[in-house]
Amino acid sequence: MNTFALINIAKKDLGMEDDDYRAFLKNVTGKDSLRAMSEGDRIKVVAGMKDKGFQAKPKGTFTPKSDKPYVRLIHALWRSCAEKKVVKSGSKRALRAFVENMTEVSDPEFLTYGQASPVIEALKKMEKRK
Repeated sequence: MNTFALINIAKKDLGMEDDDYRAFLKNVTGKDSLRAMSEGDRIKVVAGMKDKGFQAKPKGTFTPKSDKPYVRLIHALWRSCAEKKVVKSGSKRALRAFVENMTEVSDPEFLTYGQASPVIEALKKMEKRK
């Protein structure tokens, strides 16, 4: 676990201002800088941030590697809809079901540009709702 990165992600997700962040670090470990902390101190900071509501996301849950820009756009729009809670699940399985429902193609990777266009437009409209 890269605690430096995780703490910085948590700081951003929790919307902590720098002064509040430094005070939080000092309160948890007695030090106001990550560089001055041991790995054990940083683990305490991560635990404290989780207590404040931070939830670490699993690594690599959604990494489309398509060479087709329109497929990457579909994945990006789906992720955005999931983050905005427009769709119930941001999973690959849910995206595949959505695409198959619209196009009868089982995976976004297999879409032609013509098949992908209505999917993209539908996702854009869904995204605008929020």
